[in-house]
Amino acid sequence: MRATEGDQLVQHGRVVGQHDKTGEIVQVLGENGTPPYRVRFPDGHESIMAPGPDCAVRSAAEPRKEQW
Repeated sequence: MRATEGDQLVQHGRVVGQHDKTGEIVQVLGENGTPPYRVRFPDGHESIMAPGPDCAVRSAAEPRKEQW
């Protein structure tokens, strides 16, 4: 997993009915874009995360898909 500042980290819901949690990567603490990342969530909370298999990086340059 590699990311740059400004990318989004999407943590997928783990159980039925749990929504995905998305935050902005504000700092990359690993070498060459690798984890851990400092992530800021919409409520202002920041956390240092080493994402697991339930997470994905969405590039800031990548167009967002509309969810229907």
